[in-house]
Amino acid sequence: MSQRSSTFAFTRLRAQFIKEILSILRDPRSRMVVFVPPLLQLLVFAFAATLEVRNVDIAVHDQDAGRWSHELIRRLDSAEFINQVHHVANRHELRALIDQGRVIAALDIPADFSRAIAAGDSGHVQVLIDGRRSNSGQITVGYLSTIAADVGAEVNTDAAAAAPVVVRNWFNPNLIYRWFIVPGLSGILALFSALLITSLSIARERELGTFDQLLVSPTSTPEIIISKSLPALAIGTGLGLLMMAAAVGLFQIPFSGSFWLLLVSLVLFILSVVGIGLMISAVSATQQQAILGAFAIGVPAVLMSGFATPVENMPTLLQWLAQAIPLTHFLIIVEGSFLKAMPPSDIFASLWPLVMIALVSLTMATVFVRGRLQ
Repeated sequence: MSQRSSTFAFTRLRAQFIKEILSILRDPRSRMVVFVPPLLQLLVFAFAATLEVRNVDIAVHDQDAGRWSHELIRRLDSAEFINQVHHVANRHELRALIDQGRVIAALDIPADFSRAIAAGDSGHVQVLIDGRRSNSGQITVGYLSTIAADVGAEVNTDAAAAAPVVVRNWFNPNLIYRWFIVPGLSGILALFSALLITSLSIARERELGTFDQLLVSPTSTPEIIISKSLPALAIGTGLGLLMMAAAVGLFQIPFSGSFWLLLVSLVLFILSVVGIGLMISAVSATQQQAILGAFAIGVPAVLMSGFATPVENMPTLLQWLAQAIPLTHFLIIVEGSFLKAMPPSDIFASLWPLVMIALVSLTMATVFVRGRLQ
């Protein structure tokens, strides 16, 4: 240990940086882990992780057989989100289709449905939903309610004209789910890429036996920290920019914010993730442990970041913990930069927590790595 110098040399740092980059690029497994999964996941999740409901089957028990029940069924048959409408003869068949999972919703139209509408009443239809698919079921109920409201508006045009309701969705007028999910995916996939690269860095050295060479080399601790951080910072930032470019070019998502502020936010976000990854790598004896540690940290971070559910809906303790997750603040910046031209003041409000998280994580990573080198 006495042979190690405490001085900082850019020549040694450059050699360490080149070695780290080559070790990632020359290893086929590392190339697969770093580059292929994020791009494939962006394409798969953008189409699979949809908030829409498509190609569902609906069951209908029509006891009325009148004009307005026929009109309601006709609109169900022409609805784009419905794959097939199953017509049943009794309520037993209706419940059986739901029990078997063949339909997500069932409509029971009473015998006086058309007569009630003709008399000026609104008419009532019982809707049965498969509670095992609660999220999709609630979305389907919303779709069915819209169809029923259209039928009611056609029957009673005076009431509809007297109380017009115009709905306008800001920032995403057509409620295109990819406009919401793809910008967030760029942050999530960049997080896992940077986390895996840094988590594997020291663990790979230890597993290959080259870590002992670092202990007797003149390389200082700051040089080791920087040389392990720069490749992850460069690759993570590059992948994040590539996925944002795909969001604009491939998915046609409008970008209305400041690119330079988003770039600074992305760099700070990756830096904070790099610090976490270095801590994981410092305490991991093998690459398998490092990968497990990265996912043990990354998956809860995604779940608590507000990507799937609002942070405000979580218990108070989890809301406090979410503020320590860099992805929580970066999602606000990237989604706001894409859809609403977030003003610089709002970006800085989410930017300074990233600065604090990056400082804390990198400081703790330095302490962890120095403890391993001593």
